[in-house]
Amino acid sequence: MSLPETLSTIRPIEGGFATTIPEAWLQGRTTYGGFSAALALEAARGLASDLPPLRSAQVSFVGPLSGEVEVRAQILRRGKNASWASAEVVSEAGIGLTATFVFMGPVEQSALHLHDVPAPEGIIPADKAAPLPARAGPGFAPNFDRRFAMPQSAERKPEVCWWVRLKDTIGLDPMVQLLLCADMLPPGVMPLTGPVPVSSMTWLINLLTPLPETRDGWWLLRSTGNYAEKGCSSQDMALWNADGVAMAVGMQSIAVFG
Repeated sequence: MSLPETLSTIRPIEGGFATTIPEAWLQGRTTYGGFSAALALEAARGLASDLPPLRSAQVSFVGPLSGEVEVRAQILRRGKNASWASAEVVSEAGIGLTATFVFMGPVEQSALHLHDVPAPEGIIPADKAAPLPARAGPGFAPNFDRRFAMPQSAERKPEVCWWVRLKDTIGLDPMVQLLLCADMLPPGVMPLTGPVPVSSMTWLINLLTPLPETRDGWWLLRSTGNYAEKGCSSQDMALWNADGVAMAVGMQSIAVFG
């Protein structure tokens, strides 16, 4: 089941909704982080019909999530321009994800303009990029189209850069779709480690637009590892649309078991 199909079957509960995590979205013994974060955002969006656009999310991956889950959210504060909401996803095993979302409208009196998130150099256009092998990657990978965005190189460096497109977007809010896609890459350090077990711990993502848009569904994702020691890894992340316009930036902490 896709995310739109999952959302069509949710059951209302106090403070949110209940649903079943489809097996097609599992990553080992837990759920793909982008999927569980998207569920949390859906619950937060349901708190009020007049929330401004999402501009930031802080996500903690607390424990494994699978099977039946309950997703609840609450408003923490509503200000003149910004609103804060918290959400959590809970399974039979306990809390699996917590998130804080910041929704913010425009500040019209601000005259500051700064756009310094250039797309990487040497990118292969999505329509010319080679696809990843169909069987490569975790179990949830078939929900996406994936293509290599950088030319093949013998140099090993802590960077992963792909084109990613969600296959089923019917009825999805653009921000929910972006959040679902933005965590798609393997850790940036993976080219140095090979296929070892990993576990995301925290994720901060800042949205650089009130309305993410792209052509033909393609997003350019890049993860760059900048630290790894005794199993704790940190990475910078960014996402651009098909025209090279930055849509989001972030960072993530990842446990590396190998």
